[in-house]
Amino acid sequence: MRHLLDTRTLSREDALRILDVAEDMADTQRREVKKLPTLRGKTVVNLFFEDSTRTRISFEAAAKRLSADVINFSAKGSSVSKGESLQDTAQTLQAMGADAVVIRHGASGAPRTLATSGWISAGVVNAGDGTHEHPTQALLDAFTIRKRRFGADSRGRDLAGIRVTIVGDVLHSRVARSNVWLLTTLGAHVTLVSPPTLVPQDVSRWPVEVLYGLDEALAREPDAVMMLRIQLERMNAAYFPTEREYSRIWGLDARRASALPADTMVLHPGPMNRGLEISAEAADSARSTVLEQVANGVSVRMAALYLLLAGAGPDDRNAADEESPR
Repeated sequence: MRHLLDTRTLSREDALRILDVAEDMADTQRREVKKLPTLRGKTVVNLFFEDSTRTRISFEAAAKRLSADVINFSAKGSSVSKGESLQDTAQTLQAMGADAVVIRHGASGAPRTLATSGWISAGVVNAGDGTHEHPTQALLDAFTIRKRRFGADSRGRDLAGIRVTIVGDVLHSRVARSNVWLLTTLGAHVTLVSPPTLVPQDVSRWPVEVLYGLDEALAREPDAVMMLRIQLERMNAAYFPTEREYSRIWGLDARRASALPADTMVLHPGPMNRGLEISAEAADSARSTVLEQVANGVSVRMAALYLLLAGAGPDDRNAADEESPR
């Protein structure tokens, strides 16, 4: 694996490989000593042009637990805020000897530009670009769904027949886009639920069913319900009347959550707007996977960095398997 830029072009085989290696990584995180020597001597740069706490810390923990050296680069207060271009920044990182660059950027396509421009030889991981994709979030969501559904017997399994309902601000959500493509590739049936104003114009080309009523969608008893954060900071117009109205019609409140089948899980990529898209009762219930998603995120990002830097391609597969931390 040379780069991880999106899930739309990720094959079923590669997706399952990442999830299975993440299972191995998760096993190591239950040990007293969680650190592995796998990426000793490698340098991972977290290049964040947008604010993020959860994703950056998750990637930092993943790299450090693989013994990589980590450099955190924030655009605020850096030469980027003084007008330095992505090309100049990339060439600086190249001169510093970066082996992998984890990039979050406000412009859709920036990670692909970095990966294909020739400015840098490092592997590139997309940690969220504009309203395009967020592949490691989708992978950790798929990992969480698979783990909840199949438990210890999840290695090698896809999500065939699993019904996933994704609810909320799909228009601005790179998490929704990455999940649609990945979950579909793994065999799941995906339904989107959103106000009409928050449905992307090109959704007819997505492999999904679209509904506009949450109660109708929940009546179908999905296996997993993913509540998306309402991204108020990306909204420059009135996409729904009021927050109270949104919560009443499209929010997962205590009543709706309690009516779900006992084994239906509730996911949220975080950070949560409690009382808006999800109630405190739903977020803190036994069916909620929110904290599992955080823990699983470290394992999945360890797997992505491992495959990027230690098992980069098909020719390295046997070597990677020999080093695999089972």
